[in-house]
Amino acid sequence: MFDMISQRFQKIFRDLRGMGKITEKNIQDPLREIRKALLEADVNYKVAKQFIESVKSRSLGEKVLMSVTPGQQIVKIVFDEMVSLMNQEKGDLSLSLNFSSLMLVGLQGSGKTTTAGKISRFLQSHKLSTMMVAADTKRLAARAQLKTIAEKIGSDYFTIENEESPAVIINAAKEAARMKGINRLIVDTAGRLHVDQELMKELQEIQKILQPEEVLFVADSTTGQDAVNICREFSSSLTLTGIVLTKMDGDARGGAALSMTFTTGKSINFVGIGEKMDDFEAFYPDRMASRILGMGDIVSLVEKAQKTIDEKTAKDIEEKIKRARFDLNDFLVSFSQIRKMGPIGNLMKMMPGMNALGNIDIDEKELSHIEALIKSMTVRERTHPEIIDGSRKKRIAQGAGRSVQELNSLLKRFSLMRKMMKNMPKMGKHLKIPAF
Repeated sequence: MFDMISQRFQKIFRDLRGMGKITEKNIQDPLREIRKALLEADVNYKVAKQFIESVKSRSLGEKVLMSVTPGQQIVKIVFDEMVSLMNQEKGDLSLSLNFSSLMLVGLQGSGKTTTAGKISRFLQSHKLSTMMVAADTKRLAARAQLKTIAEKIGSDYFTIENEESPAVIINAAKEAARMKGINRLIVDTAGRLHVDQELMKELQEIQKILQPEEVLFVADSTTGQDAVNICREFSSSLTLTGIVLTKMDGDARGGAALSMTFTTGKSINFVGIGEKMDDFEAFYPDRMASRILGMGDIVSLVEKAQKTIDEKTAKDIEEKIKRARFDLNDFLVSFSQIRKMGPIGNLMKMMPGMNALGNIDIDEKELSHIEALIKSMTVRERTHPEIIDGSRKKRIAQGAGRSVQELNSLLKRFSLMRKMMKNMPKMGKHLKIPAF
């Protein structure tokens, strides 16, 4: 979602490289461009103004270090101020085994129900049992949707069909959770297309009965400044403890993420980055600033790999690469492991400098076609692709529902990759081959 603003910052930073020294005159243009980039990204104008004033003040007030150029120092100042902008002291979700509850609030369509599932999945990964409660009695499909999600992730589920009072459902859910020894009660509440007094009164009653440890406001990041204003309205009626930003993988310009904490005083706890239950990340201001400024996010990439990729499989493949025995069977295994980490385009954006290449549009369908072609081969053909002749190619392509030309392209690229891997043991005398 930060492609546009990231590309703007990349251009501004390139122009800063040739700066000989920092003066009030020669930083005027870069600061003006940074301000324009922020406003175009739908950042609140007051936030943008204060951000520029802080960067200017620090740029002129700090002594340029001998080890860096003036341009590099301004980039560091911009990074620090962006982290400060999004940084609000927060407490992470408690992972105590003691019983507690969590309440999700927000407008209709913000993603509360899906977020309930994602938070439940997050807590389950920390060995906590969860019960998801359908307290949205207004939206017709809300209960069915939450039940489906609960079944999918293996969470307990509770509601009272045909009961229109959320208060009655909450009281019964608390009792059911305690009887079952559940660690966390996660309550999905009703929303509206806009804030109204009836909704706020209902949510206040739920909060009073539930006494939740966490009240998280779920905001659709694609709504930009509207999300910030709505959060303030909810905050005036409820005791919010944090924010979850959804649809961070969408086409939003990023203004909500950059403005939310500063203007509401509430911390962003999590971000939703896709539709799957695992497409959910804890929010770290420094990592987000690094992505926005085109510096990548290697820490998140490594954490994602550690959670997803099987360590033994990775070591086996690494050993085969070192011995130049990597074949299409291994390629298929490693390919499948990497795809578990999420869309390839999103992973590439975590690599430093990738945003400078512009919009990274990788066709996931094409990746599925590659997988289908390899799976259409016999085990021997994957081990010895050189035996794949014309008749075999026709059979493989037909079995995968693809063309022979696509298969030829795959085999050619794999052949080139294997040649490079054969040179790795020689290079290993000077370079250590990294693990997956």
